[in-house]
Amino acid sequence: MKKDTHEFIHNYKGLGAFGMDRQTDEQTLMFYLQKFSEDRFMETFLPRLSDAELETVYLFINDFLKRHISEDEYHDLFLKDR
Repeated sequence: MKKDTHEFIHNYKGLGAFGMDRQTDEQTLMFYLQKFSEDRFMETFLPRLSDAELETVYLFINDFLKRHISEDEYHDLFLKDR
């Protein structure tokens, strides 16, 4: 059984707009990130980044993870290794 899901993207019927209100911003970002993380897209996009750009993206994401989720949430929700 797969641990990872992207169900939201299949059911979202809302706006794809940012800056209207908090709920729409959150939904738009979730939609955008799920599209962004598709394997086929990543296989095309990542090789085009420089080493410095790869590091920038990694550190940006890692910084937000450290600031906004606990160690347990990191393992339970992000890595799904527990």
